[in-house]
Amino acid sequence: MADNADSKNLTQGDGSDDEYTQQVRNSVQLIREFYPQDARKSIELPIGAPQTTRPSTDARRGQVNVKVDDGTPEEPVPRKSLEEHIAEKSEDDLLKTFPISEGLTTAQAQVLLEKYGKNELPEKITPKWLVFLQLLWQPMPIMIWAAAIIEIIIENYIDTGILIAINLINATLSFYETTKAGNAVAALKASLKPTAICFRDGKWDNTFDARFLVPGDLVELASGGAVPADCMLNHGTIDTDESAMTGESLPVTLHEREMAKMGGTVARGETHATVVLTGKNTFFGKTATLLGSSTGRSNLQILLLKIIITLCILAFVLCITAFGYLLGRKISLKESASFAVVVIVASIPMAVEIVTTTTLAIGSKQMSHYGAIVSRLAAIDDLAGLNMLCSDKTGTLTKNKMTIQDDAPTYVPNLTQLDLLKQAAQATKWDSPPKDALDTLFLRCHLWDPTIREAVAAHNAEHPDLTQTEKDEFYNSKIAARLAEEMSDFQSLAYVPFDPRVKRTESTVKVKSTGVIYRVTKGAPHILHALDKDEAKGAQMMNKVTELGEDGIRAVAIAVSEPINDQWVEGAEEQNITPVWHITGMLTFLDPPRDDTKETIARSQAYGVPVRMITGDHLLIAKKTCRDLDMGNMDRPGWPMIQGPDHLPMLKADGKEPDNLVSQYGQYIQDADGFAQVYPEHKFLVVETFRQLGYKCGMTGDGVNDAPALKRADVGIAVAGATDAARAAADIVLTQEGLSTIIHGMEISRSIFARMKSFLTYRIAATLQLLFFFFIAVFAFNPTDYADAAKTTTPDYLSWPPFFSLPVIFLMIITLINDGTLISIGYDHASPSKYPERWILPILFMVSGALAVISCLSSLLWVHFCLESWAPHSLFQRMGINGLTYGQIVNTMFLKVAVSDILTLFSARTAQHFFFQRKPHPVLLICCIIALCISTILALTWPPGTLDNVPVHGLGYDGQKMALWTWIYCIIVFIIQDGVKVAMWRIIIHYNFFNVNNIVQDPMKKGNREYTFAENEDGTDAIEVAEVKVTPHHH
Repeated sequence: MADNADSKNLTQGDGSDDEYTQQVRNSVQLIREFYPQDARKSIELPIGAPQTTRPSTDARRGQVNVKVDDGTPEEPVPRKSLEEHIAEKSEDDLLKTFPISEGLTTAQAQVLLEKYGKNELPEKITPKWLVFLQLLWQPMPIMIWAAAIIEIIIENYIDTGILIAINLINATLSFYETTKAGNAVAALKASLKPTAICFRDGKWDNTFDARFLVPGDLVELASGGAVPADCMLNHGTIDTDESAMTGESLPVTLHEREMAKMGGTVARGETHATVVLTGKNTFFGKTATLLGSSTGRSNLQILLLKIIITLCILAFVLCITAFGYLLGRKISLKESASFAVVVIVASIPMAVEIVTTTTLAIGSKQMSHYGAIVSRLAAIDDLAGLNMLCSDKTGTLTKNKMTIQDDAPTYVPNLTQLDLLKQAAQATKWDSPPKDALDTLFLRCHLWDPTIREAVAAHNAEHPDLTQTEKDEFYNSKIAARLAEEMSDFQSLAYVPFDPRVKRTESTVKVKSTGVIYRVTKGAPHILHALDKDEAKGAQMMNKVTELGEDGIRAVAIAVSEPINDQWVEGAEEQNITPVWHITGMLTFLDPPRDDTKETIARSQAYGVPVRMITGDHLLIAKKTCRDLDMGNMDRPGWPMIQGPDHLPMLKADGKEPDNLVSQYGQYIQDADGFAQVYPEHKFLVVETFRQLGYKCGMTGDGVNDAPALKRADVGIAVAGATDAARAAADIVLTQEGLSTIIHGMEISRSIFARMKSFLTYRIAATLQLLFFFFIAVFAFNPTDYADAAKTTTPDYLSWPPFFSLPVIFLMIITLINDGTLISIGYDHASPSKYPERWILPILFMVSGALAVISCLSSLLWVHFCLESWAPHSLFQRMGINGLTYGQIVNTMFLKVAVSDILTLFSARTAQHFFFQRKPHPVLLICCIIALCISTILALTWPPGTLDNVPVHGLGYDGQKMALWTWIYCIIVFIIQDGVKVAMWRIIIHYNFFNVNNIVQDPMKKGNREYTFAENEDGTDAIEVAEVKVTPHHH
């Protein structure tokens, strides 16, 4: 490794970034052309065949010169400073001469950190001023700008100023809510900081903050971990998943002095590596602009865009029609254009994006309280529609806290349980901290120290205030010390970490006292059964596994080879060895289900989301777990039906899924209660089959082998303690253990969906009722005709205009008040529905249309009553209400529209239920009361005069009680409106319009499955399902 003086001179080298990037790409291409390393070209060796093994990570640590067969040391590579190495013009030259690191000190690393900066990609952050300007150039603000331009043309400068102010105010509100939501999500994601296994100051740190890695650091790359920077392999072979950069679906095999790229994940293998490039200098950093995240729209964004486009097209058609009609009536161009502005403003569904973003952000924060961090806000919407959940078993359904059992069958005379434990430790990296639950089981087992329980009890009694973490540290330190003593006579020469395809680990071990070299492996019993040629022993072991499995007890088999001294070549890069294996015994352990798992699964299935277990564990263990947790269709004969891997689909030779997934495998997968002994590609294809069957499928997982399935699922969920690969592929990352967190997230997401559905129903209804009210009013009502009929009694008949309209400022006031109120809908009470949610746009418009029709007709009727108020036999005259001036009529209609808008919200928020069946949240109620008070006060106190050449007159100046009568009328209309809404919902449900009941033709069977609506005691949504518990639906 370069010394401190060298490290101070570290630089990027000459040449521009573009030139450097091109050189790196060219050299990478040359390497791949001349040294093909595509994993598809490698041949999988059968178990027991001669294998090529490299020296272990520990044996090679610090190794500089390698001895060859003739005993002559290889010439050492001339050493250069790190600055000289990084300045090399090609990656090939760089990796040939770059020094293998032995670790840095904190002081050295600090110097390099100051020179190169943190190991993080340059994040493209849009300046806040640009974010604000972009909010002024959206479809809805553009319509307001168009209205403002029209107002300038007709020289109505006051309204122009008002429209510009409205745009600025709305953009400010949107900017505040959007940035607040973005900051909340960023803060949650920041809590998932990347970590690396780094060798600093002479010791290994398993949770090192990867942002502080520098060139020259020594790191460990292990299966399931992310590649934290561009790292050169010091030795050995690993497979890395570079799909995030190259799109290649299969792992790429890398060898010594080849570069593992930042942004990839280690799919198989384990080795030490030297950090070469960090942050913006990495391959990923230099191509970040090309590898940016997808710009595709989410389902919710598409829905909002469809709503906005539909309303805008409708507004445009109505506006042009009304404008032409007024011109045809010889109304002046200025007045006709002024009315067009009114229609435009009335059509704008303001606050749509503000409210949805705010609601999702609030939901994201709620989910974080339950330990679920949302990395993609739209995933909340997808989670609400989930109707199939595939779950890993270990750590999700079970505690992942394995307890070793006393039953330890041995197949070698005089072998004890402690001897088996030593052999299991030899097949693990015993001199490193445990990396997973199985390592912990063997390396921190109480059997290493028979006195440990007494020592722990005495220590706890002496220090009664210890935290659980401190107690664990004491226990682990005592066991680790005893482990080191027991293993002091063994040396690890080579180590092959766990491979989910092979399902075992393997070590080459040398006994220091005797010099004997042999291999030790541990893994699944059925895998090791194939290694040992003794069929009788194998049959005896598998019978024992069956017996154990019936009680839910798992087993790890251990096998030791005959000595391989005659085949082992000391110091050789490649070892060609054919070991002869002998199974020595099994260690048994229990991983019990979590205390809340059974109840959680029952809740999930009650919500219409069945849980299917997908595990690599033994078939009998999976069946026992399924029975214990009441998973699957318990009424079916032969339950639980756990399917093994024999009839599951496999990927084609080109890495693609089969073309006949549904027709050939759909029935088999759909009928299963779970899957056992599966491989990573099985998980991926099971999820894909469910998706093609029409399910919206979620997947939980924690390992690198789960990453493809997590990415393919509609909602990928990385459980607590998941690897970097799993977390990178997931949409939601859990920080608390167990399945219950997912169910909490499901409940929250469905509540959020209900809020957004209520809001969109209201927003569409409010826009439609205003649009059609003004459009119909301009054709139906000519105020001058009413004035002429009663001019002997109408004092201001000369000021009555030829068509009815409201001043633009009145509409702007209604819009602002409503938008401010609607933001609070994110806090409203909403019970999660008892069935998976989905967006049905036609239903949304049907229900909104029903609300809008009642509101619009009531407004037209009220304006008619007001206009004829001076007629002798009019309704108002018979009720003793005095005639209204035109200014009072305008203020009356302003109040009516404003009050009806707010009351419509109370109807829209309860979906198919009556408004009184679900009480509103205090925040929403208070905001609505404030909005209604402001509207009423303005209607009462607005000074007499004109706005946009339209007379206005406060209702409180002449002793009029018109405001009271308007309120009474609005309440009566609201009750009728709510009843019509409930009737509309019942018609929709009864006739199953647009498949609202989720009746789906089963692609594998004849007949339909159907949801039927019911109602809980509290009035919330419920659902009963005929024939089966859940039915997939198409999106």
